[in-house]
Amino acid sequence: MKNDYLNMLASLVLPAQILDYFLISGVEQTSQEIHISLDEKMNSKLSNDEHFESKGFMEAVNVTDFPIRDHKVILKIRRRRWTDLRTGKSFSIPIDLDVVAKGTRYSKEFGAFLKKRMETSPVTCRTLEEFYHIDGHTFEKQYKEVLSGYRNWEQLSHAGEWMLFPENMGPYLAIDETSLSNGELYTFVTNRDACTRECSLVAVVAGTKSEDVIAVLQRIDEESRYAVKEVTLDLSDSMRKIVRTAFPEASRVIDRFHIQRLACDAVQELRIKHRWDAIQQANEEMEEAKRKNEDYVPYRYSNGDTRRELLIRSRYLLFKSADKWTEKQKQRAAILFEEYPDIKKAYGLCHSLRMIFSKNTIKDAARLAMARWYNKVEEAGMHSFNVIAATFYEHYDEILNFYNHRSSNAMAESFNAKIKLFRANLRGVADKKFFLFRIAKLYAYPH
Repeated sequence: MKNDYLNMLASLVLPAQILDYFLISGVEQTSQEIHISLDEKMNSKLSNDEHFESKGFMEAVNVTDFPIRDHKVILKIRRRRWTDLRTGKSFSIPIDLDVVAKGTRYSKEFGAFLKKRMETSPVTCRTLEEFYHIDGHTFEKQYKEVLSGYRNWEQLSHAGEWMLFPENMGPYLAIDETSLSNGELYTFVTNRDACTRECSLVAVVAGTKSEDVIAVLQRIDEESRYAVKEVTLDLSDSMRKIVRTAFPEASRVIDRFHIQRLACDAVQELRIKHRWDAIQQANEEMEEAKRKNEDYVPYRYSNGDTRRELLIRSRYLLFKSADKWTEKQKQRAAILFEEYPDIKKAYGLCHSLRMIFSKNTIKDAARLAMARWYNKVEEAGMHSFNVIAATFYEHYDEILNFYNHRSSNAMAESFNAKIKLFRANLRGVADKKFFLFRIAKLYAYPH
């Protein structure tokens, strides 16, 4: 009974069916590793044949298997050596058991598991090394050259220039650009309904030149392209041209967050201008104190900030709505707006624009609110906001298309963030084609 339980436990831990052909001949444990010795069973047919003789075992083959209790597991497998007494030739018996993953020294099941991890989550080989006690550098080579199928990938020849997955097309798409390495931009087209998971990637094109991207997208059949109902994008003119040409029936929606960011940038630009003025003023006051041979004591507001500190520390509160300020931020904002009325005016314009997108749910109401906002900008007479208003005017209909389905480019931005995090975890992109292959495995193919 005891042996039955031990055999059952061993069959659960060891590779499938291995105990049909091998016996456990020893187990050794060190502080980091468990070595399990497996010797091939005696073949009764050959052992009873006077023409054959078992001459011990061939040299053991070490195979890495799943770790056990944070210990690396090494299977030391020995095949039995047989000799044909009539010819003197040595041989081993063919067995119907594939233990080792091709091109590696991992068990077949462990190799398949590691391959699956690489293709379903953006992990690095260093991460797998830490958790599964493998040599990350060696596995990286084995995955690239053998396990992954990279060398036989159907898109390998042109992956550096473009990749296309028309089977992932859908009625709602997003288009954006992101950098892979050294600031080189790639244009990504994704299916918003797939939510940046498997089968979400439609196309990747090197660069942002509209003609190049259009040429790739036009490889997709016309019926699929004309079936696209909506595409979200940023304020880029090249992106507008791409969408207009490749997806002529689609409604173009300019991302609301890009619009709000323009207004936030205008507020921050004003704050930074005053900050430079405050630094210059402080320098002049220090020089004056030095000339008079006096200690320089900067003026501090009621919250303890100097003028320069006030402007530095106000950065983040200007990005937030007033109802989300902490007590200290409210105190700092009150001082800031009293000292710098133009920042208060700019913040008010930025906040009112944010409210247009947050509160209005009907397109006509939003159009009226936007017209009022234009009037406020004109009355304020602030150059940066006048430029923003002119930009909005040029993209008016595409901005208001947000209210058709309240669509944004958040999925594209999320996709970009995942790529940047993956790139950071890899500590840069050494092989651009292989990086794109991994992106395709993660986001273009079904898992």
